[in-house]
Amino acid sequence: SFPNRVRINPAFVPYVRKQYRIKCILFSLYSYLYVLDLFALLRIMIIIHIMCSGFLFIQPGRLHSRSHGYTQTNRDDGKTSPSGKARVCISTNAVSCYVSQLSGQMVELFEACQQQSTDLERKELCRAQLQREIQRLFPLVRLYLAGSSLSGFGSRNSDADLCLVIQAAPVSVDQRNDAVYVLSLIQQLFYRLSYIERPQLIRAKVPILKFRDKVSGVEFDLNVNNTVGIRNTFLLRSYAYAERRVRPIILVVKRWARHHRINDASKGTLSSYTLVLMVLHYLQTLPEPVIPSLQNEYPECFSPSMDIHRVPEGPRDIPPYSSSNQASLGELLLGFLKYYTSVFRWDKQVISVREAKALPKSNSLEWRDKFICVEEPFDGTNTARAVHEKVKFDAIKAQFAESWQMLQLRKDLSFILPIRNTIQR
Repeated sequence: SFPNRVRINPAFVPYVRKQYRIKCILFSLYSYLYVLDLFALLRIMIIIHIMCSGFLFIQPGRLHSRSHGYTQTNRDDGKTSPSGKARVCISTNAVSCYVSQLSGQMVELFEACQQQSTDLERKELCRAQLQREIQRLFPLVRLYLAGSSLSGFGSRNSDADLCLVIQAAPVSVDQRNDAVYVLSLIQQLFYRLSYIERPQLIRAKVPILKFRDKVSGVEFDLNVNNTVGIRNTFLLRSYAYAERRVRPIILVVKRWARHHRINDASKGTLSSYTLVLMVLHYLQTLPEPVIPSLQNEYPECFSPSMDIHRVPEGPRDIPPYSSSNQASLGELLLGFLKYYTSVFRWDKQVISVREAKALPKSNSLEWRDKFICVEEPFDGTNTARAVHEKVKFDAIKAQFAESWQMLQLRKDLSFILPIRNTIQR
């Protein structure tokens, strides 16, 4: 007797024989491909596989078609399985199988690299301790954790951003003078703290104090009164938890961009913040949006005039968004690369998450002669202004096109991003 015997209606015997012949032909072609390893034959096999999708493949213990009247029996008594129905696995389309594999790779990468709750707790402990230390110099200040660490888009090795808000200031702090002075005093304080090492003052457009916490091993960037960073952190956090697919696709896109060296604003390419806005914009502009514009849906929660100390409380009651778009992560990643390769008009459009659409590019100073235009949701500035060289812009566009073409052909994330090496880092 044979295990997992299958009873077949005699009327379907010719059909089964036909499927068996097709399977033999496919097996022979696959064997020939394995021996010769010819790329041309690989393309032929992909086409054949797509054309033959949905055909019946009988395997021990499982039937792969419910639509032709087959039932599965137990090994000894000939009765039907407990469920009364055969276990069914229908291969509807070879392409969808490959996209499913791509989605699985994205989930694996996300689960391995996403920031853990323990990582966030260590950063929060350091923030609380530093706030107590800094309040010895400036009693009325508040120190906020900001950036990807709090927004939900951080990874295990992400740096952390801190924003020092000087409550008593009647006007905004001048970033070129007052902020540098405040940070220089804090730098002297940090030299005396045993758990802080390498405090370094960077005199940029928005000055920052870089340092490392010895206890957690986390690198921090501290700025003064850059409150728009606090506002957009809680806006992005709301998007991150509005829909379950948002965080995985953004983490994969950031890792992809970093691998291809187009994710470094200091070197004239895209900042991580800009990449996040680009992904959110794409998800908003699909025929069936994955996410809405939260600023349009809940204006009272994200008002630019809201007191900065109330900002963390603003979006707490926003419910998850229920999208009718059921695309998989793999399909969304392919769509994202295609959108910025062949749909979005870089020379005529501005990316706007605030409006959930592409805005026409005006002749204002903010957008004039800029290669990439991405609107900051609160102050309206261009977050992609670092891309000011045509050679860097062309490299970014070329990488989008190359990755889209490769992923469209292979449906395998490892062809555009070395998954194992990325996870190990």
